[in-house]
Amino acid sequence: MNISLPEALKSFVDDQVSTRGYSTSTEYVCELIRKDQNRERLRSLLEEGAASPRARLLDADYFDSLRASVREAKDR
Repeated sequence: MNISLPEALKSFVDDQVSTRGYSTSTEYVCELIRKDQNRERLRSLLEEGAASPRARLLDADYFDSLRASVREAKDR
């Protein structure tokens, strides 16, 4: 795949490659695409969660039990 960019965007990409430690402009663009995929996945999960029924009240007891289960998992 070849992508043509206006000079201003090409310069921006070149600057990002040199200052942020990317090896190539392709690596930089791939990283942008992966981040966009992650944003889309997160958006989908948030929309799914917003549309689902509330399962339980998120109060102090809920968070205490959540912390306890995380501690138990760390101790295994």
